[in-house]
Amino acid sequence: MAPSASPSPGLAVTAPVHQARVRVLHTGQGLPPAGAKPGPVVYWMLRDQRLADNWALLHAASLAAASAAPLAVAFSLFPKPFLLSARRRQLGFLLRGLRRLAADAATRRIPFFLLTGGPMEIPALMQRLGASALVADFSPLRPVREALDAVVGALCRDAASVAVHQVDAHNVVPVWTASGKLEYSAKTFRSKMNKVLDEYLVEFPELGEVVPWDREQPKDIDWDTLIDTVCSQAEDVPEIDWCEPGEAAAMEALLGTKDGFLTKRIKSYDSDRNYPTKPMASSGLSPYLHFGHISAQRCALEAKKRRHLSPKSVDAFLEELIIRRELADNFCYYQPHYDSVAGAWEWARKTLKDHAADKREHIYTREQLENAKTVDPLWNASQLEMVHHGKMHGFMRMYWAKKILEWTSGPEEALSIAIYLNDKYHIDGRDPNGYVGCMCSICGLHDQGWKERPVFGKIRYMNYAGCKRKFDVDAYISYVKRLVAQLKKRKSEESLNSAAKYSKSEKD
Repeated sequence: MAPSASPSPGLAVTAPVHQARVRVLHTGQGLPPAGAKPGPVVYWMLRDQRLADNWALLHAASLAAASAAPLAVAFSLFPKPFLLSARRRQLGFLLRGLRRLAADAATRRIPFFLLTGGPMEIPALMQRLGASALVADFSPLRPVREALDAVVGALCRDAASVAVHQVDAHNVVPVWTASGKLEYSAKTFRSKMNKVLDEYLVEFPELGEVVPWDREQPKDIDWDTLIDTVCSQAEDVPEIDWCEPGEAAAMEALLGTKDGFLTKRIKSYDSDRNYPTKPMASSGLSPYLHFGHISAQRCALEAKKRRHLSPKSVDAFLEELIIRRELADNFCYYQPHYDSVAGAWEWARKTLKDHAADKREHIYTREQLENAKTVDPLWNASQLEMVHHGKMHGFMRMYWAKKILEWTSGPEEALSIAIYLNDKYHIDGRDPNGYVGCMCSICGLHDQGWKERPVFGKIRYMNYAGCKRKFDVDAYISYVKRLVAQLKKRKSEESLNSAAKYSKSEKD
């Protein structure tokens, strides 16, 4: 059960953050006595890697302002195995985004501590700084929750005076406020969200001036060496080049004058977003939302300003951005088995079990699937799009996962392979939306029972013929072939250029 959402008596302030968004994990001993030097407030940045439109940072700043204390931001790289379950693709994006964030923090005179030894460096940092409060943002995923519990436990044991708050800066409506239980479907969740949405979907205040920092200074970061070192330890899934990390790039993707989603492309969202042959109809914001480079609340506020221009498209976007995305957080928060068949509803577990031994026309290994070696050219194209581009069209993700169920020995193996491939290749892998997407397609999550059939049982069925009726399958396959060819050519040219530079340096 979530800790109390009431503010700490010793740190109560008139804050710009809705108090239901804040949970007190440890009260501490409150503000220092009169005349004592106030301890800094540290914002432990986890999921929301941005300075703008960040409720967790705003709350930390308000706590600091209440006692005229300095403010710092800390980010901890997770150790093995969680960190290295990400590949070079995701780690490079994360670190390059942090590099930009650190520079932005410096211009605001907010010290940025990058900790490379894991989350348990946080208590040691708090002790060295003499900090009075720690503010963490929110993630429903097990590794992050376990790390937060460990840090809180250490602080409660070793530094009882330190207050620890958690702020849901990722969701428009805090996950523990939106619903107090696991929701069955979007319909049940939507009705609850609509009752409170206006209370939370408000404009952000500005982050004000901070007290000058007079404590331990952050170590200088050799970003190039760090990125090379961390990425070299991870599996070499190439980085993407169609999406620049960072807050400025995220805002350009949302509101840019060239290809900004809300400024140039929103009108076709309602009619075209579900067609894999029209990739520009989607928002393209998922990497930025996953890494927290942009706030979903900012996206929603800007979309609402433009609703009069494209009502249907804006409404469809808000449904995906708020209801569907936050429903995924609801599932991962309240269902500990969010990445297992055990997390499916009872009807789905039963029908999958009943049909687990059904004869499959094809059985593929994980390696065959990873290398797109199936009889289905459409599925192969979707897999190649994910592997080389780092993103698969949303409609194809459903078809892709359902065929894995059809082509493996049982639902447990199917779900395991789908999650493995999703997390390895998608730039937005290891995300509640990814786990819920796999669970929806394979385990019928947030869906109902359909006509019973072999292998699938009552799980919603998709096939090649249905896709062919919906969109131009051949055009999509051709699009992916061109995309992959272009990416391979670019990679080959980069390798040749790198080899030429190395050869020249050796001669010199």
